[in-house]
Order: sequence, then structure tokens, then C-alpha cells
Amino acid sequence: MNSGDTAWVMLSAALVFLMTPGLAFFYGGLARRKNVLSILAQCVIIMCIVGIQWVLIGYSLSFGPDTGWGLIGGLDWAGLKNVGLKPFEDYSKTIPHIAFMMFQGMFAIITPALMIGAFAERIKFSAFCLFTVLWATLVYDPIAHWVWGTGGWLKNMGALDFAGGIVVHVSSGFSALVMAILIGKRLGSENGSFTPHNLPYTVLGGALLWFGWFGFNAGSALAADGIAANAFVTTNTSAAAAGLTWALIEWKKHGTPTTLGVITGAVAGLVAITPACGFVSPLSAIPIGALASVLSYLAVTVLKPKLGYDDSLDVFGVHGISGLWGTIATGIFAEKIINEAGADGLLFGNMHLFLVQNLYFLACVAYAVAMTWVLYKVVDKLVCIRVSRKHELVGLDLTQHREAAYTVIE
Repeated sequence: MNSGDTAWVMLSAALVFLMTPGLAFFYGGLARRKNVLSILAQCVIIMCIVGIQWVLIGYSLSFGPDTGWGLIGGLDWAGLKNVGLKPFEDYSKTIPHIAFMMFQGMFAIITPALMIGAFAERIKFSAFCLFTVLWATLVYDPIAHWVWGTGGWLKNMGALDFAGGIVVHVSSGFSALVMAILIGKRLGSENGSFTPHNLPYTVLGGALLWFGWFGFNAGSALAADGIAANAFVTTNTSAAAAGLTWALIEWKKHGTPTTLGVITGAVAGLVAITPACGFVSPLSAIPIGALASVLSYLAVTVLKPKLGYDDSLDVFGVHGISGLWGTIATGIFAEKIINEAGADGLLFGNMHLFLVQNLYFLACVAYAVAMTWVLYKVVDKLVCIRVSRKHELVGLDLTQHREAAYTVIE
């Protein structure tokens, strides 16, 4: 066991934990003032719900001994049974098994939180809580096992996802799209888009996400080593390239760049580099981030209006699309010279990895979309997911939580 590796992974877990409050401010600033507390409450309750679910069954289902066919872990580690203070060598030889469990638990927390932006301002809090625990158990945990768990079928095929491009961002992004379509548009959205109520909150949240992402990506090396350092550099480089690209697009199209555009672009770049960060060079991170910005910009400004869905805060456009591109990009730009445990991508003569990455995202998208549709229908039948028209007009802060974020109305 290595004390430096252990300290780095525990610090990284804390950084990833910080991302969920950061996400709360990022989304909260984009919402209308009458719904900002509901966004924060949803993020905080996820930290509680998934924090318990992960200890009880989530970690065992995701990373526990495979039950056969590489589809799901068993319940051998339920309640953290046999998850001790010594390393479990299938995952890491140098850190305590329980530290690895906690690090992965932070990923399990933020993934369903990402979806909040798609159905913001119109979901009942009780329905949200029920849907969250079901989605974490029946969507996140199986996909995590397929890709990262010992015996997972996609892992055995050689699929690469260093820190969760598919497991985290595509699974939540495409599920968010399903939720946005099924729950329907916000009242008044047909009259035009709603403006963010507090952009400084959004920039603060975006900065916290960027900061936490260093633990998210570099921590996934599970060691304080060169691969972690490479992931650290590629993470920042991709985010910078994407933020700059979005600004340039707006500058060219509208004459001025926006603060919201720059921070949104940076997040798109962070999403795209997530699956690739430990397998590609810093120079490759530049086109990965730049193209992520272009694709996400088109998804938000062209695809969304054309198809007419109300993804309130553009979860699908940023996380789903950029995560998808990052997964494909891993199959293009990966280099074994960067990480011997990885593989060469298409640019380095390996068509196989490119094909595996495409199969990987197709399988996970199909599963996440189908299961989210089923879960929505079940929860809606049990407790009715959408708030009443009156409650939506008043705002979720007052109707769901009996609180107001601001005491003075401007």
C-alpha cells in the first residue's frame, strides 16, 4: 500500500464531492429565481440518497464480483461486507479498498445530479427522490459494472473510459433527454427561452466544477503518478480549448462572446476529455475540446429548437453530446505511449478500438434510454412526476420546500 497514492485518491474523492455543490450553483444560477432553491435541494438530497444507496448495495452492484455474463455485480459486498482497509488488487494494488469505494461513490452521486437540469422547474420533489434511487440502482450501477467492474462485458472487450465519459455523462445526458421529452415543456416556454436569474452563481458553479474535475479525471489514475499528471494536463487543456472555441463562435455569430457561453464551453470540454484524459496527449486534448464546443453549440442552438424538446439547462446538449464525442475521440486519439494499459486509437493504426468505442456508446445509450423511459412511467404512475400547473406558476421553492431564496423582489 502506498501512502501517497492513498492521500491523492482521498483528496480526489473530496474534489469530486465538491462538484455536486458546484453543479447546484451552476444550475441554480441558470434557473429562474422562484426555483433556485429547488435545484440546490435536489443536489443536496442526491448526496444523501445515493450516499446511502452506494454503501448498502450500489458499490456491490457496480464493482462487486460478477454474477455472470458481465452484466451486474452481485451482493457479496452489500453493506460494504468484505470491503476492507487493504487493497483489492483487481482495482488498485496501492490504496485501501474502502478508499476506492468512496472515490467511486462520488461519481455515483454526481451522475444522477447532472440530469436535474433537463427537468428543472417542474418536477415534484417526492417523485424526484424515488426516481433518483431507482435510476442509480438500475441504470448507473449496471453500466458502471459493464465498463469498470471486474468481469464487465465491455471492459472485457477493451472499451476505454478513463473517468466516465459514458458511465457518467452519456448515461445521464441521454436519460435527461428522455425525461425532458416525457415530462413536457415548462409553462410559458413556447413564448421564448427563460433567462438565467443569476449568472455569477453559474460562473461560480462552473469554476467549482472545473476545479473538482481535476480530482474526477486525474484521480481516476488511482495513483499519484505520470498518468495522473497527464490526465490533469489534458483536462485543463481541453476545457480551455472548448471555452475559447465557444467564445469565438459567439464572437463571429453575434459580435460579442458571453460569459455563459465561455463557461458552458469549458464544461463541454471537460465532459469530452473525461473518457480520454488518461489515454491521449495534451496536444490531442485541444481538438477534442474544440470540437466538443462546436458540437454542443450546435446541439443547443440548432438541434434543440428544431426538435422542440425543453431540456431546461441543456444537459443533453452539453453532457450527452460532448460525452459521446469524447468516447469516440478516445478511439481516435488514444496512444499506448501515454498509457500502456490503454490502446492505440484510429490515428495510430488501430481500427479495433474505434469500433469498440462505437459499440460501447450504442449499447449504453440504448440501455439508458430504455430503462429511463420505464422508470419514468413507473414513478409517474406511483406518485405523479410533474407538479401541478398552480405549483409550477408559483415556483418550486415555495410549493415544494416552503422557502424563498430571496427576501427582496427587484
